[in-house]
Amino acid sequence: MRLGPAIRLLQAPLRACVVPKAHISAKPAKTPTSASEQAAALVVTFLSFMVPSGWVLSHLQSYKSRSAE
Repeated sequence: MRLGPAIRLLQAPLRACVVPKAHISAKPAKTPTSASEQAAALVVTFLSFMVPSGWVLSHLQSYKSRSAE
């Protein structure tokens, strides 16, 4: 059994990779987001998480009865 490739594979994360630093600058937005736009974005985000989970919870009994058969 050859251990050479396996040892190199285990040592790979230990090697330091040099990654160039990204040139990111923090500037204010060209067009500020209004309160209504922020509220709409929060509502859409909230609904995208809550509607599917609510659907699953409302159909939980049918899932349980299907698995018992």
